[in-house]
Amino acid sequence: MNPSLLRSPWPWFSALALALLGVFVVYPLLYIFTASFFGDGGSGWVQLMHDGRSLAAIGNTLVLACVVTLCSTLIGVPLAYVSARFRFRGKLLITLLPLITLVIPEVVTAQTWLMILGNNGLITRFLKGHGIFLPSFYGWFGLITSMSFIYYTYVYIGTVAAIGKFDAQLEEAAQSLGTAPVRSRFHVMLPVIRPAILASALLVFTMVVGNFAISTILGHNVPLLSVAIYQAAVAEGASNLTMQSTLASTSVLIVMGLLFVNRRIIARGRYEIVQGRGAKPQPLKGGQGVLVSAAAGVVVAISLLPLVTIAVGAFTVSRGPVMRWGEWTLDNMARVFITAPGPLVNSILFAGIATLISVAFSTLVSYLVVKKPNLVTPLIDYVAAIPLALSGTVLGVGLLASFNGGFLSLTGTSTIIVLAYVIRRMPFGMRNGQAILHNIPNSIEEASISLGSPPFRTFLRVVLPMMLPAVASAAILTWTTTVSELSASLLVYSGGRETLPIQIFRLIDSGLMAYASAYGLVLVAVILLPVVIATTVFKVDLFGSK
Repeated sequence: MNPSLLRSPWPWFSALALALLGVFVVYPLLYIFTASFFGDGGSGWVQLMHDGRSLAAIGNTLVLACVVTLCSTLIGVPLAYVSARFRFRGKLLITLLPLITLVIPEVVTAQTWLMILGNNGLITRFLKGHGIFLPSFYGWFGLITSMSFIYYTYVYIGTVAAIGKFDAQLEEAAQSLGTAPVRSRFHVMLPVIRPAILASALLVFTMVVGNFAISTILGHNVPLLSVAIYQAAVAEGASNLTMQSTLASTSVLIVMGLLFVNRRIIARGRYEIVQGRGAKPQPLKGGQGVLVSAAAGVVVAISLLPLVTIAVGAFTVSRGPVMRWGEWTLDNMARVFITAPGPLVNSILFAGIATLISVAFSTLVSYLVVKKPNLVTPLIDYVAAIPLALSGTVLGVGLLASFNGGFLSLTGTSTIIVLAYVIRRMPFGMRNGQAILHNIPNSIEEASISLGSPPFRTFLRVVLPMMLPAVASAAILTWTTTVSELSASLLVYSGGRETLPIQIFRLIDSGLMAYASAYGLVLVAVILLPVVIATTVFKVDLFGSK
């Protein structure tokens, strides 16, 4: 063996990283795939073909994902276009406020939509008093409405960036040849930004497929795949994994198929253009400006309704499930901080530990993949991306099935909750770490080593400080998504280890909306506070815009 390999720590770190990923990512996934073929009642795929409700759940999920993706695209693309190309009254707020929807947990969003438009919702009761009866918000209407006004933000972000970078001279050249402005946008600009739109739309599709919080709270009589996986896991436990493993495998195959399609579409539709100047936003005045501003403002206002409602509901008097709007109290908040603070403490503790582990591991693995490639680093890179194809319910089923006993029994411990958090959010750190490492010259590290600094010390003292902006960004993004995680933790948690999202989910199920609002408002504060501190005090660029 080459003596330099024995002295270098990186091959050993690579082997350790691959081993950890194999145990905690590959093993659970293989376990549920295997269990779907070999169960007590035979092949789960054969059982699935004769299970009408499960087939309906799969079909409904695909239909819901298609409709929500279409609605999100129809909302997000026009909003992105007017934001990128025009100046109008209130533009700054309209372009920034949609980003807030990204940090509002979906369990909170579902809860507050019910408080507004549910059977006993504020607007529902008001309209009933005037003889106007709205359709039930449970079922398709509620699912499509709530998800569309959450997920359009992802289409908006991806599209506005693509339009902003589009070279306006191409559009001007087409118009100089006699092409009408509208037609030039469809035939010149649209093909260039289409990959960004499709990538964002397919991201929305995969998120709808894996959505659990909104699906289970608003779905009711509409069978959906993520809810079916959860119900199978809760009903059957670890004694019969066949059907839950089959449904989980179906979810994985759908998402993996979509990621494959996404890559093929982007590869075929990619246009390479020379970087030029973007179009200067044109001012909109008079009636046209008012119309555009009002339309964009309505979209943003609707998407922010959950945040306003939860803030009001947290301080509203209630008698059981009945909200007494207009009467105020601090009792709901006292419950969060004094009477029952356990979920708040658990969320901060579990998410904090998971964020530290996830960022440390993803930073080291990113360094190995980009700067110290060897025979196993491509495999590490691929395996580390697998959680992108796993919904929370699938991950929960895999962890419960794999670590319920045997060589590593984690069921019923806090460790399995932290583990679920780490696995789900690890790709965030990988993405940020690899992006910045490609911009760090190898010569800097080589110069440090040539001056006598050992490789690992060079990584800690030279490379890591240069990675700090990306590491900080990854830590904040990991924290915000981990604190709000519900689907995986709901399956793996045990008594006394409830987190804020789990507590909110349980209170909604009991109809105690005021208490749920208080916990929800604290959850949003726990999410936003580090973001505000990071962006204002430490100037962390979360979205890589600098």
